[in-house]
Amino acid sequence: MLDAAISSLASGDPASVSGNRIAKDIGATWGAVKYQFDDIDGLWAAVLHRTAEQRGDLPVSVKPEAPLAERVEAIIELMYAGLTAPESRAIETLRAALPRDPDELRRLFPKTAAEFASWGPSWVESCQRAFADLDVDPERVREVAAFLPGAMRGLVSEKQLGSFQDQELARRGLARAIVALLAP
Repeated sequence: MLDAAISSLASGDPASVSGNRIAKDIGATWGAVKYQFDDIDGLWAAVLHRTAEQRGDLPVSVKPEAPLAERVEAIIELMYAGLTAPESRAIETLRAALPRDPDELRRLFPKTAAEFASWGPSWVESCQRAFADLDVDPERVREVAAFLPGAMRGLVSEKQLGSFQDQELARRGLARAIVALLAP
């Protein structure tokens, strides 16, 4: 059910966030979905949890002794590829339908809000582990962890909208800026 819900949300259709629509798309009744997940909040939280499981930790595919620049480039390329995946499109479709105000999100969709909230600390920890054996200021790693997801979504958005900029050059420039920020 969750994979089918992710596929439905990944269509980008704003109507795909409807519980009835998701049920129809996965070939079930809303009652069956509700039985499994309790309510739409439970379904969305489960979808988000599934995407986080599929994404996993930050597996920087470089040797442990790799230099800072190589690690940063690997993280950027991993994120760029991940943000173009259907799971990311599903998350963006869902985020677009949710309240922007964090307090309202927590009040209306507490399970979904809790799942989103769990992503921040785990992302920061992943980033800190990626650079733990290097002489890098942990506070600067936190800064990078704070801005990198938004910067990467911006680059992916440019790609999807048909940017006139060289995407490879943009990723390389971002990597160099991050290395300059993190370098001891």
